[in-house]
Amino acid sequence: MLDHLVLATPDLAGTVDLIHLLSGDRPVPGGRHVEFGTANYLLGLGEQAYLEIIGPDPAREAEPTIFGLGTLTGPSLVTWAARTTDIDASVAAARARGADPGAPQAMGRLTTDGRQLSWRLTPPGTGVVPFLIDWGGTTHPARNLPMAALVELHAWSPDPDPLRATLAALDEALPIRPANRVGLRAVVHGRKGQFDLITAP
Repeated sequence: MLDHLVLATPDLAGTVDLIHLLSGDRPVPGGRHVEFGTANYLLGLGEQAYLEIIGPDPAREAEPTIFGLGTLTGPSLVTWAARTTDIDASVAAARARGADPGAPQAMGRLTTDGRQLSWRLTPPGTGVVPFLIDWGGTTHPARNLPMAALVELHAWSPDPDPLRATLAALDEALPIRPANRVGLRAVVHGRKGQFDLITAP
């Protein structure tokens, strides 16, 4: 189950302005990830899912490298998160099927209004295969967000079959189209019409 898409960018403010221009709705501040040196903005995508725009925290102490931020030159749809309500069971099931998403770790952040959000997730990387996230008793952050509609999400790969097998081991499915590179494409419809989010070459 899609939880959120991750749009990483070296220019957080500029990319928020771009999504505002494309969608007609301005993403709202999410908060800071102090341990990663990042901050994020959120835009709802319907069905309790959202777009996370993540980039360097203006108040950071070190340059972030998560999600490839150390090398990106522009916005890129780098990965996605799949929601589970029992992350330990999901990880065990995936390992039994031959895929290891990694050990879950606890994380959290303060919202801009001072509320604490807590969750557990498997190590987030980049690519077509999602990381897993479990919000536990925390109210899901997609609630009360400005909203656009996710029309389609698919992946590209020159060798789709291994990716399909890994996704199946995670009990996830994602259309994968043959292409000469690996990446993701999301089609989103906002108040100003339809636009694409893609993995940068």
